[in-house]
Amino acid sequence: MSTDLESLVLKTAKNLIAAAVTRIPDDVVEVLKRAMEREANPLAKKQLEAILRNIDLAARTRGPVCQDTGMMIFFLEVGEEFPLKAGLREILVRAVREATEEVPLRPNAIDPLRNKNSGDNTGRYMPWISWEVVPGDKLKIAFMAKGGGSEYPSTLVMIPPAEGLRGVKRVVLEAIFRAGPKPCPPVVVGVGFAGASDAALKLAKKALLRPLGERHPDPEIAGLEEELLERINRLGIGPHGFGGFTTALDVKVDYGYRHPASFAVGVTVSCWAMRRSTAVVSADGAVEYLTHKYLNEEV
Repeated sequence: MSTDLESLVLKTAKNLIAAAVTRIPDDVVEVLKRAMEREANPLAKKQLEAILRNIDLAARTRGPVCQDTGMMIFFLEVGEEFPLKAGLREILVRAVREATEEVPLRPNAIDPLRNKNSGDNTGRYMPWISWEVVPGDKLKIAFMAKGGGSEYPSTLVMIPPAEGLRGVKRVVLEAIFRAGPKPCPPVVVGVGFAGASDAALKLAKKALLRPLGERHPDPEIAGLEEELLERINRLGIGPHGFGGFTTALDVKVDYGYRHPASFAVGVTVSCWAMRRSTAVVSADGAVEYLTHKYLNEEV
């Protein structure tokens, strides 16, 4: 059973990687289409048309949607009763190595001390894996291919606690304004705030996994997401910096409690190629793909 489950998790992880880098999720495509339909700026509209053609071509040829196939990032929710735990890291590393050859993926893992590429997208802390133990007997695997260009403008600011949400808004708007066209807008913006610096950035990045248009369950945070989306789009940066109505496709915010003297704000963005994919593996061997549902027909 253990060997069968290992093989199943390996296959699922490889499917998630391949799907994420070749097929943009439907929710992202729909928002891009709506942005193109309402765009009045001719140059911005042409950029959105080119983006949608690119997405269609990648899906039909099963080729990567972007030459930068990103850094390999996994968010795992491991059920307390899921029978496979100890070997999960090794399985995901193997999945990345095999996917690099089979998809194929551009090798993007570089040793910063020796400036040497590992050649297979693996290395020290690569892939990056975030773990969370949850109740139940299932394993939820969320994969994100995070491009270097969209990662570059990531921002972490420790604001005076007295600034509160006003400070959060300031940090987000300043970060997107400074980023300009560098992260290939229209972008999806992830925002996290908490007491610790690492917690804020982790919340920001994990927030990018949520479907576009889905609002945070806390009404105040949901309102903050909508306000930030409106204000970012008023910056006028637009698709690839050509102006227009759509600088951001959506804003996702999450938060954690903070220390009285500490208020960390993290901002991260994805380019328009929001490459994410999620599946749930059950202890009995059932697999459900949540983002790329066509894969359920192949299970």
